Amino acid sequence: MKTMTCKQLGGACDEKFSGETFDEMAEKSKAHGTKMFEQQDPAHFAAMHEVMALMEEPAKMRAWLDAKRAEFDALPDDE
Repeated sequence: MKTMTCKQLGGACDEKFSGETFDEMAEKSKAHGTKMFEQQDPAHFAAMHEVMALMEEPAKMRAWLDAKRAEFDALPDDE
């Protein structure tokens, strides 16, 4: 199990997500982002806008995701 914060995953806060895989953690982050969107949180709106801009350029989005996955892979397992 590894842990990353919302900020580490491209978000805007220090909420922590834990998962056995990067994909599991990304799903938790996505659910959190949806919740913040529904609450109309301005900081998360700004972070979402940045990610949406990346999505317009598939190569940049792929590189961003690869970097986040590598960051996850490099983390030590939680104790």
